[in-house]
Amino acid sequence: MQIVKPNDLALAAHAIEAGELVVVPTQRWYMLCCDASNPDACARIFTTKRRPPDKSLLFVAQSPEAVRQRFHVSKEAEFLAAAFWPGDLALLLPWRDPAEGERHQAVGTPEALVTVAPGILGELAALTAVPIAATSANVSGTEGTAPSITLEEVLNFVASTEADLPIVVDGGVCPIANHLTIVRCTADGTGIAREGVVHTRAVAAVLGGDAMEKHRSAAGADR
Repeated sequence: MQIVKPNDLALAAHAIEAGELVVVPTQRWYMLCCDASNPDACARIFTTKRRPPDKSLLFVAQSPEAVRQRFHVSKEAEFLAAAFWPGDLALLLPWRDPAEGERHQAVGTPEALVTVAPGILGELAALTAVPIAATSANVSGTEGTAPSITLEEVLNFVASTEADLPIVVDGGVCPIANHLTIVRCTADGTGIAREGVVHTRAVAAVLGGDAMEKHRSAAGADR
């Protein structure tokens, strides 16, 4: 395993394209990433994290336009993307092509959990020629561990899981230590699926309070 700085991010991009897993920092916590179109790589994330297979990984797109090419983006989703992307908000969006959704089951189908990320994770998405699947670097479940916010915690995660990670990007301490906010935007309506960094009031301010209802959901996210 090689620990590199953010100015060596191309090494992480090459590793992902080669089917490897890597860890990169965000403002929220360190994220375990792979090629979203590589079922074997995605399966290794689920196994490494002991993550339930029905809990989707995050699809990190290069840009809002890349999202529009793959997903149905409602008027409400467009408003949210314009307000918060790149940023700490993810949208549950339906795939345009159901067959493509089936090829990317790790990030969810018929709806995927989609974001355009800020900072180093967004830079990685821009550098990588394949779509990125991501989730927090920790063991899932009630007996698991909190998402890693320091390099030391990442290294403990790697040691405890014996994860095969060729590249870890050292970004120091992640200051926010909180989830992405998730909003479901489908033909059935728009609503908060999980609260997180982007406050519910901020989402309501963009959409209009009467246009949004709160949903309880088991939607996947970082953890």
